[in-house]
Amino acid sequence: MKILDISPLINSDLAVFPGDTPFERQIAMSFSNGDHLELSSISGTLHLGAHADSSGHYHAKGEGIEKRDIQVYLGKCQVIQVPLRPGERISTKDIAEIEIKAPRILFRTESFPNPYKWNEDFMSLSPELIEALGAKACVLVGIDTPSIDPANSKDLESHQAIFKTKMAVLEGLVLDQVSPGLYDLIALPLAIEGADASPVRAVLLDLSFSEEAFGKSRR
Repeated sequence: MKILDISPLINSDLAVFPGDTPFERQIAMSFSNGDHLELSSISGTLHLGAHADSSGHYHAKGEGIEKRDIQVYLGKCQVIQVPLRPGERISTKDIAEIEIKAPRILFRTESFPNPYKWNEDFMSLSPELIEALGAKACVLVGIDTPSIDPANSKDLESHQAIFKTKMAVLEGLVLDQVSPGLYDLIALPLAIEGADASPVRAVLLDLSFSEEAFGKSRR
């Protein structure tokens, strides 16, 4: 099968929300210093690159990321591309002509084109859209921007809709090379006790690729 990596490379240049803690790797031991092994530690926000928010991040009654059922981060998903203007929120009318075919929906907006350069006018999701997807039995939404809410939002209406619908959320995905359609998603968060989020190594499995290859091998 074809595997599509939809996670940005984590390094010290990776953009984070202004005021949040950037990534840093500290070297304790190194072959280059004559040590007998390589040993390092890291620091930085848990909302680095592709990441999963816990409900404890956006609601006082939420839980740590280790409490989230990991099955929601595994399985059939649908990538939807929405060509709106920067700064707009995707609403139900924007996807009215699109049939929802999977319980996990990832939005390709191309409004945060460089994970290593911050821009605030990225697209986000409307709370009405999240509630509508929840009503269709969706268990997860994801987006290729730092947040499902606008950068300057304090009320976090879409995150509150996520809490209301008990859905999971992925942010910071890289979808610019992913065509709209159906895939299998793997994006497991680490079981960090009490944590407000966890970075993920998010990948999509393109099963149509394997089916096509299988078909050719049968001819």
